[in-house]
Amino acid sequence: MSATRRPPFVSQGTPSPSKQFRNLHNQPPQHNYQQQQPLFRDQDSLGSLDEPKRLSSGSGSQHSSSLNHSHNNPFADPGSMSSHSTKGISSKFSLHPDPNQWGYDVSPRSVEDDDWLHKPDKNDDSGTIFTGRGCSTLGFMALLALALVGLFLGYPLTTAILHRVQTNNGGYNLGGINATGQITQTSFSLIDKDTPQELYTKASPVDGRTMQLVFSDEFEVEGRSFYPGDDPFWEAVDLYYWGTKDLEWYDPQQIQTKNGKLVIEFKEQRNHDLQYMGGMMTTWNKFCFTGGYIEASVQLPGTSTTSGFWPAIWTMGNLGRAGYGATTDGMWPYSYEACDQGTLKNQTLNGLPDVQGEQLGDSAYDYSLSFLPGQRLSACTCPGELHPGPVNPDGTFRARAAPEIDIFEAQTDATLASAAVSQSCQFAPYNAYYSWDNATYLQLHQEEGTQMLNGFKGNVYQQAGSVVSRTNQLCYEGSRAPCHAVYGFQYKPGYQSDNAFVTWINDNKLAWTLHGGGMGADPIAKISERVIPTEPMYIIMNLGMSPGFSSIDAILPLPATMSVDYIRVYQYPDAINYGCDPPNFPTSSYINRFIEAYTNPNLTTWSNPPEEAGYGQAMPKNRLIDTC
Repeated sequence: MSATRRPPFVSQGTPSPSKQFRNLHNQPPQHNYQQQQPLFRDQDSLGSLDEPKRLSSGSGSQHSSSLNHSHNNPFADPGSMSSHSTKGISSKFSLHPDPNQWGYDVSPRSVEDDDWLHKPDKNDDSGTIFTGRGCSTLGFMALLALALVGLFLGYPLTTAILHRVQTNNGGYNLGGINATGQITQTSFSLIDKDTPQELYTKASPVDGRTMQLVFSDEFEVEGRSFYPGDDPFWEAVDLYYWGTKDLEWYDPQQIQTKNGKLVIEFKEQRNHDLQYMGGMMTTWNKFCFTGGYIEASVQLPGTSTTSGFWPAIWTMGNLGRAGYGATTDGMWPYSYEACDQGTLKNQTLNGLPDVQGEQLGDSAYDYSLSFLPGQRLSACTCPGELHPGPVNPDGTFRARAAPEIDIFEAQTDATLASAAVSQSCQFAPYNAYYSWDNATYLQLHQEEGTQMLNGFKGNVYQQAGSVVSRTNQLCYEGSRAPCHAVYGFQYKPGYQSDNAFVTWINDNKLAWTLHGGGMGADPIAKISERVIPTEPMYIIMNLGMSPGFSSIDAILPLPATMSVDYIRVYQYPDAINYGCDPPNFPTSSYINRFIEAYTNPNLTTWSNPPEEAGYGQAMPKNRLIDTC
């Protein structure tokens, strides 16, 4: 028969706790508090916890109630019976059922000395707070209070007092140029609603035939903004025009509409480590035209004797974006459709012609003729290369480029002893000595002594067909009676066989004409005839400064402005051709494919690696020198 398992704290041979407690319960309580010894009376008594105590009942019967677990404690560890040294810790805390036996006065009348609630003392709060701890506490509380006051009161007040209110000089929209805060009513029509109806047609200044208005901007709306995306046709650039070593940064805030005029301001103010700020805006990839007549009514900056400003209105083929060097590299100022060595780098093939030996070029560069990298999108481009097209019936590409025709560039001229404008068309490749046929294909239309062939014919970077003409000396900002003069040009794209020409207008009168034959073939330079630009052309207006264009006076009237009253484009009704992506000269797909080049002015070349500020693209193969 198996032994019955007992709880480990019940010793064998000892009555069960329940029986023992039951026996005690049945006995009447006998109290004799006077004779009993407290369990904890003083410190010495703590050492007697292990000594057996005898308690007497009121009836005189004696009960052995030892605290020793080895005798009468029903909850003692069985192992404690064997040795006095193994008494349990619980024996030290076995308290008598009567609290009076604990050695403490537990009566309701008993009050302890440190009982602040039941024994208040008037001296309890009589101490000082100026102790080390008290002072540190007060100090931190004071700092916290100061911090909160500074945060919620001092900071707002300081901000309000020291806040710098910006001026409205550079502001657009609310409080600035458009101080009313109203949205400008920009016209999304190619023809400005403010253009008078009677000007919707115009007689051609060349042949008198009626021309039709296809684009106009009267600049009548006050406070227009030309930051990117703000205008449907114009966009101001934000860049440094490094190609001509300008002294200014072009900033959109320098251009505004005011009092019915477009105003471009040039001022002395440091910007991007440059001393001056000017403005340039264009219709690139927004409005282009091919053929026709363009005119602008302009008041020039400074006075007729001021030298240094570079005001200009001009046009360029849409495949080149002015100020974005990677897009014009190998594109400007080409206007060439042949496939010969005129498309190659430096205009040479197998060392011919010997431009330096024959001194065909620029004396400033050891008679080199051209520093151009070659026409990037020439008629010699191999099939399969990236090219905007179109493709000719024979499978070759139509040559593409970014030519330039200037309406005017204003300057002072010592020979004419007056203020003047140069009106030009740039070309590449170049004639030997940069000399075009101006004996046969040049017409001067103004009074003798008021215009002359431009002394600048070209250099290693461009060739120019250009004439300088005296202009209206009163149509300057600083004149005694400022006025606006009309400048423009009419042109027909193509070759001499197409009766192609460019005719310029100065002060609303014919100035001069370049006929297509003037840029004919040149056997010395081994090139074919150049073409009067056939590319879709966009409009550019700018006011800058460069020592490469004219000498700069020591004292300039700054700030200075060029204002434009209007700009208009006309075409013959049977030759309407506007848009930047015409089917026979597409540009959109090519631009979108290389959009980084057209949006990053820090890319200066097409082929150089990025670490040299290049776009890192390969030049398309040319079948004259490459294997297709």
